[in-house]
Amino acid sequence: MSGTGHEHDDFNFTGGVRELPGKLPDGERILWQGAPRWTSLFRRAFHGRTIAIYFALLIGSRGVAVMLDGGSLGNALTAMSYLLPLAVAGLGLMALIAWLMARASWYTITNRRVLMRAGVVLEITFNFPYSVVDSAGLRVHAEGTGDISLRFTDDNSIAYSHLWPHVRPWRFRHTEPMLRSVAEPQKVAMLLSQAIAQATGGVALPVVSVEPSRAMPMSGVVAASR
Repeated sequence: MSGTGHEHDDFNFTGGVRELPGKLPDGERILWQGAPRWTSLFRRAFHGRTIAIYFALLIGSRGVAVMLDGGSLGNALTAMSYLLPLAVAGLGLMALIAWLMARASWYTITNRRVLMRAGVVLEITFNFPYSVVDSAGLRVHAEGTGDISLRFTDDNSIAYSHLWPHVRPWRFRHTEPMLRSVAEPQKVAMLLSQAIAQATGGVALPVVSVEPSRAMPMSGVVAASR
């Protein structure tokens, strides 16, 4: 995924601006647009690697069971081959859904709000004005993508099921919308922090840098004093 949009400060974009559901109000402008990287979405939202390991163990255990029952190596390989198409079909279907979801999703950061477009069959656009955002968090993944979550003020919430997979996992009571699996997450998080600060009259806090192979705690990484 590569970000697209208008040029803002030292964060450069290439390509055209994705169409929004309606014309932006006077004074509102797009700062950044981007989409999830489908491979990262498949690995994390759909737990693709974990399920692949499960299928590998299932197939391997089938072969071991045949050999323990006195079967030959050929018998074991034959028994294992029966399960292989099921594993490939299951993982392939999940990968296809992840690709479709990533293709149908689009994130937009403006100087006043965050917009999330989602929906493979029925397209829905969520609007999150900065007035309801209390803080944001960043988690960086080893391959360079990252997740940026939005924490609402106490009196604002949205159903977890409406947002999935664009939501921070396991936050059912106080859901946190999430820009998921985006490229250059530190730059996007800093831009968002500055936009929130400018819109609310606060001060943008710096984004803590971590090693690419480490995960950054989500809480309190990006925030704006209000």
